[in-house]
Amino acid sequence: MKEMQQTAAGALSVVSADFQLSPGSPLPFGSTVQRGGVNFAIVSETATSATLVLFLPDEDDPILEFPLDPVLNRTGNIWHALLEGLDPGIEYGYRFDRSPNEAPSYFRFDSRKILLDPYARATSRDWSWGGAKGNRQLHSVVADSNFDWGFDKPPKTPLSETIIYELHVRGFTQHSSSRAAAPGTFLSLIEKIPYLQELGVTAVELMPVCEFDEAEICRENPVSGAPLLNVWGYHPISFFAPNAAYSAEGNGRAAILELKEMIRAFHRAGIEVILDVVFNHTGEGGADGPVYSFRGIDNPLYYMVESGSGAYLDYTGCGNTLNCSHPIIRQMVLDVLRHWVSEFHIDGFRFDLASALSRGRDGRVLASPPILERIVADPCLADVKLIAEAWDAAGLYQVGKFPAYGRWAEWNGKFRDDIRCFVKGDPGMVPQLAARLTGSADLYESSARQPFHSINFVTCHDGFTLQDLVAYQQKHNQENGEGNRDGSSENLSWNCGVEGATTDQEIEKLRRKQVRNLTSLLMLSHGVPMILYGDEVGRTQRGNNNAYCQDNELTWMNWDVNQEQRDLLRFFKNLIQFRRSHPALRRDCFESGSAAHQVEMHWHGRHLNQADWSIESRSLALQLKTRTKLREDNIFIIANACWEDAQFELPRLEGQTWARFLDTSLEAPQDICEIGREEQLEGVEAYSVGARSVVVLVGGPRTP
Repeated sequence: MKEMQQTAAGALSVVSADFQLSPGSPLPFGSTVQRGGVNFAIVSETATSATLVLFLPDEDDPILEFPLDPVLNRTGNIWHALLEGLDPGIEYGYRFDRSPNEAPSYFRFDSRKILLDPYARATSRDWSWGGAKGNRQLHSVVADSNFDWGFDKPPKTPLSETIIYELHVRGFTQHSSSRAAAPGTFLSLIEKIPYLQELGVTAVELMPVCEFDEAEICRENPVSGAPLLNVWGYHPISFFAPNAAYSAEGNGRAAILELKEMIRAFHRAGIEVILDVVFNHTGEGGADGPVYSFRGIDNPLYYMVESGSGAYLDYTGCGNTLNCSHPIIRQMVLDVLRHWVSEFHIDGFRFDLASALSRGRDGRVLASPPILERIVADPCLADVKLIAEAWDAAGLYQVGKFPAYGRWAEWNGKFRDDIRCFVKGDPGMVPQLAARLTGSADLYESSARQPFHSINFVTCHDGFTLQDLVAYQQKHNQENGEGNRDGSSENLSWNCGVEGATTDQEIEKLRRKQVRNLTSLLMLSHGVPMILYGDEVGRTQRGNNNAYCQDNELTWMNWDVNQEQRDLLRFFKNLIQFRRSHPALRRDCFESGSAAHQVEMHWHGRHLNQADWSIESRSLALQLKTRTKLREDNIFIIANACWEDAQFELPRLEGQTWARFLDTSLEAPQDICEIGREEQLEGVEAYSVGARSVVVLVGGPRTP
């Protein structure tokens, strides 16, 4: 041991001359820097032996290996050790084994494997995005996460006032047109804060930023021959560690500091940061998948597996399902969330395939899933936003029925589907439109939730972009190398008459109108609107509705825009500003709203007070009225999905006259007005609404 200590001390500055091993403490889990050393603690219920392995930075051969004594270095099912004389910067991993292993398909131990610590705060990854890692192993890193937050103050925007912008860290700035100093990184997002402020969003929702292996896909693009990568990152391999490839310096330690710098900058700009987290599965896949950590530490602890065969229960479509009904995994999930809130000042979380978390160890759906209740009740998470994707890949669909406990908001998939169907002209959609415009009370009121628990969206990362939604009838995923079998075949889209790109100006005009119709209904609805990055400038994926593996211009934001795209961007900006200017669009209660958000709602059809709810109807009008001490605010929304023009009577106003803010049948720049410069309609008792159009009128003072 003395010789090993001298070797380590001479080779590495983080190991001092008084380096020695002692039993240490079973808590906290992970590697914890203490005065004079580092404590290591890790859980394995079924292993009979464990070895702690130390590495020099950037080296694959271990400098020291410590077989942990099952008596001295184990408390219950926690293996632990304190290495005195060790400082941050050292890399480490574990070997686990079971002897005898009577069921190798169930207990998947392999003592040859160096495993990541599930609680590692950083990884040793130092190769560039998509780069060849060769034989370089991935190790855990004892990271020093000290950071000067200064007087960082999270915005804490009320959910009812929130406007979410979903983006991909790499895709948002990787294109050369972004002109970012370090494209595709956390730091590059700081450069785009002025753009997001001008757009008017209040929060960014980042697709997964924890460590994943984008080079895990072993296929090539059958069209271009380029290697395909797991761009989206929904295959986590380390829940606590930021993705090193999103760091400008390209290593795990720098990623911690750069992400914190980014979040601090967003908070200074008044923009919240929400993380998309994946607790339903890991990047280890099915039985033949790679082994990074969990499978080799304690397979039946971390995953849902059949007790006899060891087969994985797959409710995620990714080969495995995390065993979140187990108390230890529940604890890990809570520790992960607390870590991102306490260490990174994160403002909220969107839970991918959250319904998988409501299943018990045998896969059955639990009425009161303990993990969801624990998350809601955790004091460290009391102020953060909790958003569920309320379904899983095995058919469980809980939109409106997700175990709420008063806190959980949901991605409202029914909003997406109903708005798409109405705008493309499907029959019988008027009652559904009314429900979605007013916060989806049919889904959320019975569970004591409010309109703001509905996260409204028409598009997201998964599916068509907004531009493709009006240009493609079918998915075109051939470049994914899966024979066009991947991605949903039910998109509720309409190509306006021609599949894909066209030179037909009438079809292009109709598509522009349909994009504005979808956007208008999204931003005018009660609830929380969410926009997909690039939709505001017509980003296209050329009909690919599952671009998870496309690291190219299909998923990159192109910042060089033409006049048509600038017109659309102006439409988005003005509409977002309009929403933020009118409390009537942000009702926070199904009854009538709070004192600050009381809203009267009156339904109309072509004739006043005669809304047509029949299956043949394709139009509806809604008047929203709010009163304050200073004024009365009136908004009149008309949605006409019919292929013919229609005349709509206008309600009479006292002391006011109607003014046009928005009419999607008009070409830019007449399609939308600047706030405060709406076009007055003095003496007009009816308004002619164009075919397939949305109109918004506001009440304003009469012209003297």
